[in-house]
Amino acid sequence: MASATICATLRRRRSPSLEFFLAPVDLADVALVQTVASVASELVSSFSGLALWFQRKNSRSLVRKLEVFVVLLECLRDSESTAPRTSVLCLNELYLLLYRSKILLDYCAQSSKLWLLLQNHSISGNFHDLNQEISTLLDVFPMKDVEIGDDVREQILLLQRQSRKSKLFIDKDDDALRIILFSFLDEFENGRIPDSTELRLFFVERLGIKNAKSCRDEIEYLEEQIVNHEGDVEPTVSVLNGFVALTRYCRFLLFGFEEDEVELRVGNQKKPRKGLISQEIADTFVTIPPDFCCPISLDLMRDPVIISTGQTYERSSITRWMEEGHCTCPKTGQMLINDRLVLVPNRALRNLIMQWCTAHGIPYDPPECTDASAESFALASPSKAALQANRATAALLIQQLANGSQVAQTVAAREIRLLAKTGRENRAFIAEAGAIPYLCKILSSSNPIAQENSVTAMLNLSIYEKNKCRIMEEEGCLESIVDVLRFGHTTEARENAAATLFSLSAVHDYKKRIADEEGAVEALAGLLRAGTPRGKKDAVTALFNLSTHTDNCAKMIEAGAVTALVNALGNEGVAEEAAGALALIVRQPIGAEAVGKEDTAVAGLIAMMRCGTPRGKENAVAALLELCRSGGAATTEKVVKAPALAGLLQSLLFTGTKRARRKAASLAKVFQRRENAAMHFGGLGVGYAYASNSATSRDSGFAGDVSVPMSISVPVL
Repeated sequence: MASATICATLRRRRSPSLEFFLAPVDLADVALVQTVASVASELVSSFSGLALWFQRKNSRSLVRKLEVFVVLLECLRDSESTAPRTSVLCLNELYLLLYRSKILLDYCAQSSKLWLLLQNHSISGNFHDLNQEISTLLDVFPMKDVEIGDDVREQILLLQRQSRKSKLFIDKDDDALRIILFSFLDEFENGRIPDSTELRLFFVERLGIKNAKSCRDEIEYLEEQIVNHEGDVEPTVSVLNGFVALTRYCRFLLFGFEEDEVELRVGNQKKPRKGLISQEIADTFVTIPPDFCCPISLDLMRDPVIISTGQTYERSSITRWMEEGHCTCPKTGQMLINDRLVLVPNRALRNLIMQWCTAHGIPYDPPECTDASAESFALASPSKAALQANRATAALLIQQLANGSQVAQTVAAREIRLLAKTGRENRAFIAEAGAIPYLCKILSSSNPIAQENSVTAMLNLSIYEKNKCRIMEEEGCLESIVDVLRFGHTTEARENAAATLFSLSAVHDYKKRIADEEGAVEALAGLLRAGTPRGKKDAVTALFNLSTHTDNCAKMIEAGAVTALVNALGNEGVAEEAAGALALIVRQPIGAEAVGKEDTAVAGLIAMMRCGTPRGKENAVAALLELCRSGGAATTEKVVKAPALAGLLQSLLFTGTKRARRKAASLAKVFQRRENAAMHFGGLGVGYAYASNSATSRDSGFAGDVSVPMSISVPVL
């Protein structure tokens, strides 16, 4: 297993001369000898003078053995006799042995120092395996059948005896360092912070990690191993996360915050670093499987529960639904048993959601639970050592946010952003330690990178439910986030501010506060009109959330959000969400009137019914239905006379989603009341009857009837 991991890692790291060893070896006689001799000579010359930091004795021993093979191969190459068939087979095996030797030596030369310590026993075992292969190869090599000098023969026989006696060698000095490394992790595991003097002695003096860059390289290598982790390979991901946290703590404890100054100067970056926002942001929006979304909030469920009708909802959404006075199931319309709400945790679905989020790199903060279901989440939880090390790091970072120079504050904001990327626990203790007020101040920084990092850190912290309250209650924080959305120095900062508003608006009580903040809705509408694809996605999801609050309708009309949403119907990337938001807005007469006045609204919704995704079609027909119900006779007339709508409705009645069929059937009723059914909609009879059987007497008036394949709750950046 370890050997396979080493080979796979080296292939991923693309060793520059690896291709040479992949050349065909189906050669014979002289050509084969020459090829293997050339390979062996290059390998020995590459590594004979190389000073490795670890595995020095094992690597030197292997290179010395390979030097003897070079002598043997040169002697065979100079010989004019034909090599026997058995020696040809041995030379082919030698070729493969050289290939494996190069992989192992490259691995030791290119891996991080901490990783080599962690893999000390495994790598030593690989060197021993090669020694065993050398011994076996020499045992079967036809020494008597080849013409070589006595001195060469003597060297080969000596190597043969040595190889037979070789034993597994684990360097005691290297292993002692490995034990010390684990002892630091044990300190954090036991709730103690390791002594700074001992950490400096270990990292700087014994490992030669002498600056922040070296420390970052170590962290990135360990993170790469976590990403590429396979099966039960030691150490486990949990242990690796602990060492990443330990190394990150040492990076700031030992080397401070000023060494990144050159990298953080805008326009003066030698090369984009992996950690910078502009390089790290990708398409973080993915379509959530419909069964993982709450039918009410349309958001990814974190605490799914089953009610008496057998339907599953997000706990907070269904609880609020009942608190508002409803006594029916939102999805089926059935009366709830005994007029009370009985919630049964849907543990199976919750586990599936967690697994899906893990596979797609999406943050998933499970609810705080005391029942047996907590065990399923414990497997994904970080170790206590990692948490303690991250706490210690957060304390250093927040201290710099409070009292550091501008460069130190920028670095600290960036690292808090990265630290808040993973884990509810990290997001919780960063906020508890007081990071939010300091990040809020940096939001108004004239330094673009500082502002960008601070607003993204705020976004990542807001994923944790309790932090939403902390952010909203921090004086001036919401205003500062909106200011970044409106006037941010970089595109990424403005987009992340929009995503932060989306995250905060997940709390129903905050939706009106956000909409009432001066310039917030206008800026979101502007981003939807003229932003990048990702910016448009951030904006439309935020506007959708705001549109679910009925009191925001007038504000969205006044701010131009309705016009922006109508125009977005022609943009494939955001059309579904735009139609979903419009379907909510037109439930109110003033919203229906505003949408009805938009020249392209009906045409855009019709076009989506024709060419959109199944969910896009569903949202489009829902919007048209609500437009007819709330928009008055003139608006209904405009919808009824839309070209090709009859055929599209008929198609939806047979091929649409369940909700789309129900909406299409209801819209058909509207048409039947206003037009001559026999002339215009006679062909809809069968489809209508089919759809109406599965529909309630009237569609429920809540957000769950708008089906939007919402993107992940918050993109972690």
